[in-house]
Amino acid sequence: MTTTRIDGKAVAASLRAQVAAAVGQLGVKPGLAVVLIGEDPASQVYVRNKIKACEEAGIASFHHTLPVETGQADLLALLDRLNADAAVHGILVQLPLPAHIDEQTVIERIDPAKDVDGFHPVNVGKLSLGLPALEPCTPRGCVILAKSVRDDLTGLHAVIVGRSNIVGKPMAQMLLAANCTVTIAHSRTRDLAAVCRQADVLVAAVGRPRMIEGGWVKPGAIVLDVGINRIPREDGSGKTRLVGDVDYAEAAEVAGAITPVPGGVGPMTIACLLRNTVIAASRLAGETVPASIADH
Repeated sequence: MTTTRIDGKAVAASLRAQVAAAVGQLGVKPGLAVVLIGEDPASQVYVRNKIKACEEAGIASFHHTLPVETGQADLLALLDRLNADAAVHGILVQLPLPAHIDEQTVIERIDPAKDVDGFHPVNVGKLSLGLPALEPCTPRGCVILAKSVRDDLTGLHAVIVGRSNIVGKPMAQMLLAANCTVTIAHSRTRDLAAVCRQADVLVAAVGRPRMIEGGWVKPGAIVLDVGINRIPREDGSGKTRLVGDVDYAEAAEVAGAITPVPGGVGPMTIACLLRNTVIAASRLAGETVPASIADH
């Protein structure tokens, strides 16, 4: 069987180009505010990548870096100012937060119309009801990747391994909207391998390196690997490398299409963040969302 390697970098680049074109159609300049607390190196790199991506797409970026000891009241006050700022159409608070700040309180303080992460209960509720909502970026990116190899997912059985609020649960809602039959599997699922073998679309989002073996994959399935795990290199150098939640080498022998790690789902997350920012700007300005990005 010939397996299609789904190139997330190429699909993300295409979406980012569509986002940039959509920005030029708006009567306002979309603005994204990113809030980072502390100096975690990985978070700093991720935030820099977001800022660079905004600039390339013509989106204004507002970067707020706060000391790790910042109190919850001060963070909430900043969010209130950003909510009221007409130049800001999207607000993203980089997670995880320091232990002394309640994550859910922060998420709920963001104006749902500016919640480009799609985590606010209002957007979660709208997504579950099939209403227009700002959707979580990673699962939306997964759907776009799946449709890049099979435009119509109607009738397919989708199995999602992982039930997080960030990926698993919203992924299920999006695949239901795409007319899939959806199963959510997790650590308590009986005979997980057998459940996975039923999947026409298999989504791995558990955070365990190479947990999904090749024998768990239905021949011809679309496999979407959300996992990003660091493991030691086999050469004994002491260095690490990135792998997904799927054993790529084994699964690629069976799957019809599969995302690699890195270079699969990851690039789509920032591309969908830019898309959400333009959608939010359009709605806040009372304009129609450009069809080129609304149809994804």
